[in-house]
Order: sequence, then C-alpha cells, then structure tokens
Amino acid sequence: MRQTLAALCIGGILGAGLAVSQMMNPAKVISFLDFFGDWDPTLAFVLLGAVLAAVPGFWLARTRPKPILGEAFAVPTRRDIDKPLILGAILFGVGWGLVGFCPGPAIAALTTGLSGVMVFFAAMTAGMMAFQLFPLK
Repeated sequence: MRQTLAALCIGGILGAGLAVSQMMNPAKVISFLDFFGDWDPTLAFVLLGAVLAAVPGFWLARTRPKPILGEAFAVPTRRDIDKPLILGAILFGVGWGLVGFCPGPAIAALTTGLSGVMVFFAAMTAGMMAFQLFPLK
C-alpha cells in the first residue's frame, strides 16, 4: 500500500511538472525539436532541472543496499545496442517530432480531455500491445 501511495504522489508531482513546464503542449515540444526553424530552447531548462533533481537521488541510491519501498533495485543489465533498440529509438523520435507527444506527457495530457490526445494515446497503446503480441527478435 505504501508503494502505491508513493507512486501516486510521485506521479502527481511528475504530471504537475509536465504541465507547468509545458511538456504536455505539443506545439512547445515541436518548436523545441525544430533546430533549423523557429527553435525554442526553453525545454532544455526542463531537462537540466530534471537532471539536477535526479542526480542526488541516484547518488543516494548507490549508498543503500535496497530501496526504501522495495526489495531490490531494478537495474538494467543489458548494455548492448541492437536492432530493436535502434528501430525503437527511431520510431520514438519520429513520433515525438511529428506530434509533440511522448508517453509520459501523453498520459498526463489525458486530463485535458482533448480528442487529439485521446487518439494519440489509443494509437500508442495499440502499438505497445502489438509489440507484446509480435516482439521484434
């Protein structure tokens, strides 16, 4: 129960941060990604703030034998760069550049009730389900 409450609180903080920083605004994200047009560098400060906020937590985690609300840290063991990773990164980047949404902000933007958000979320969910049914290997 404590894990669920912690996740709910932290998810709320993340969603609020995405809204305040305008990461849920596709026009803002697309202008950030438009390096050769009307580039808006302000979201770089969002990234910098996120990194500065996360670094102490990662440093603290290295000093602990296990998480406060878990049995073990979930640390990725694979470090290889393979075809599914490259293809996934390309698809992610193309999708993000075309519509200005990535999964986190899209989930947070569901609270707006806008039809475009709902369509994007449905397509994203369908893509995730298709991968579960037909994994790339």
